[in-house]
Amino acid sequence: MAGHSKWANIQHRKGAQDKKRAKVFTRCGKEITIAAREGGKDPDTNPRLRLALNTARSANMPKDNITRAIKKGTGELAGGNLEELTYEGYGPGGAAIIVECLTDNKNRSASEIRVAFDRNNGNLAASGAVAWMFNRKGHFVIKGENADEDKLMEICLEAGADDIEVDGDIAEIWTDKDAFSDVAEALEAAGIETEESGIIMKPDNYSDINDVETAEKVLRLLDKLEDLDDAQEVTSNIDIPEEILAQMDV
Repeated sequence: MAGHSKWANIQHRKGAQDKKRAKVFTRCGKEITIAAREGGKDPDTNPRLRLALNTARSANMPKDNITRAIKKGTGELAGGNLEELTYEGYGPGGAAIIVECLTDNKNRSASEIRVAFDRNNGNLAASGAVAWMFNRKGHFVIKGENADEDKLMEICLEAGADDIEVDGDIAEIWTDKDAFSDVAEALEAAGIETEESGIIMKPDNYSDINDVETAEKVLRLLDKLEDLDDAQEVTSNIDIPEEILAQMDV
């Protein structure tokens, strides 16, 4: 089950990107709101809310912010009228891109997404144009001494994990989205902390970006999309070799 870690590859960009996101609490709050609206305020019976709360706490989101977000979702406070929208497109080098949004103004979102693609060498595409290249999967990242394939197989396979990829001291665990909670509980029971976890869009295949100019262009587009207030998750199928990343200032 060992394999090349795409997670380690994209962290070259994502680590810096996450640090500059002053709006991380806003994004967590939106996800909590819509999760509470759809499944209720009890995380024990609402897996999406449970995941959103774990993410918010990992980001050190204040408890008051979390409480307000839940109340918006249950209708106790105004501001829960969010819509889930997904946009698809292509970036430089043929990269497939999916942008998942939570917004209270879909016209604004559509306009901002289109401008970001148009001004950064990308093309917004019709619904379904690239989604077929991805599957929604549960995803866990383990770093350090616990990134041991045999150990993780013993813990996770019985809980429902589909695949475990190990690259050095980084392990990625992939699950069917419906098995995510079971695998999360198995890891917690084993005392294994995750670097990150969530249900994300996983590419079936990756698009190799093998020159610096194209890599810089596609990363610039992804950064612009991630900077948009309504964008919750931006996913692509790019794979940039380490020797290319080493030549870039990203």
